[in-house]
Amino acid sequence: MTDSRPTTTMTQDEIRVAPHIRTCSSSSDEVRCHAHVLVDAFDEIIPNATPAGLGPTQLRDAYKITSSGSSAITIAIVDALGYPNAESDLATYRAQFGLPACTTANGCFRKVDQNGGTSFPALDVGWAQETALDLDMASAICPSCNLLLVEGNSATFSSLATAENTAARLGAHVISNSYGGGESGSTSVESAYNHAGIAITVSSGDSGFGVEFPASSPHVTAVGGTTLTAASNARGWTETVWSGAGSGCSTTYAKPSWQTDTGCSRRTVADVAAIADPNTGVAVFAPTSATASAWLVFGGTSVAAPIVAGVYAVNGGTVNFGSNPYASTTALFDVTSGSNGRCSPSYLCTGAAGYDGPTGLGTPNGATAF
Repeated sequence: MTDSRPTTTMTQDEIRVAPHIRTCSSSSDEVRCHAHVLVDAFDEIIPNATPAGLGPTQLRDAYKITSSGSSAITIAIVDALGYPNAESDLATYRAQFGLPACTTANGCFRKVDQNGGTSFPALDVGWAQETALDLDMASAICPSCNLLLVEGNSATFSSLATAENTAARLGAHVISNSYGGGESGSTSVESAYNHAGIAITVSSGDSGFGVEFPASSPHVTAVGGTTLTAASNARGWTETVWSGAGSGCSTTYAKPSWQTDTGCSRRTVADVAAIADPNTGVAVFAPTSATASAWLVFGGTSVAAPIVAGVYAVNGGTVNFGSNPYASTTALFDVTSGSNGRCSPSYLCTGAAGYDGPTGLGTPNGATAF
């Protein structure tokens, strides 16, 4: 959806009150992405002439990331459908914020289809916006890391599972997934998210209290969402639960050994969190149509998953499925207020000291969090 009116740059006050919509259709697809983009009162996307929303400097400061990572580490982004201008739009984002170039020519960027080839699916603007968001957030947190984009042929679990296995086969240290769907029938593809030694991050959802797959897989790091706001405290920022963040108790998957909360006998979502509220959203350069791209403001746990993937990548260390943050809870900012719904026990949907559903153990406080 495009806006033919003159472009304007939104102020931070305008961003905080702006409505937002989901970018990906849920009509007949099994899987929906979790990106939300700011729109006007007519649900038209608001293109900005210059970036609005948080950029890499603010995000890295909020989560105390000081290293830029290494080209020895590859972050894979798995999304559905095609995005022909992924490399050029990424170049605009990185140049705007002074990040090093990441291109096919210099070996930093690679794009493949779900099987690892070059038979790319057709453009879908909504999913392309999701992909732009993922690439930009991974770049913001780990600007020296290599990026691998794997495009699934369709927004289905079977297609995305194939893409996931391809990302693992092609050497990713981290794989970011910003999508989800119902748990029913998901056991047939869960093995695609079970790759020892690879950090697999998954956004927890954008509809509030409730569990989605693949966030509920016991082999991934499920990433919830927060509202991130600048503050005059020692950290410089405050965070509360974002009302849209998914959380809760799986009906399908066993609790991993490192999870010890007592209100859910199965897998609890989430493990950790990062910024997700569109009203305190991030700047992204993304397509607005088949022929145009612009600066947009995004939120959703689709923001949080690639940010956490970037932190895993900056760390670059050994990964043991989703257990790493449970072994270093002092390297996390605890989120103790806010809610995404009503539930019992209340910690599954309400921010609390220590572990809670919407934000897990908290948000990154430096790369040693993972």
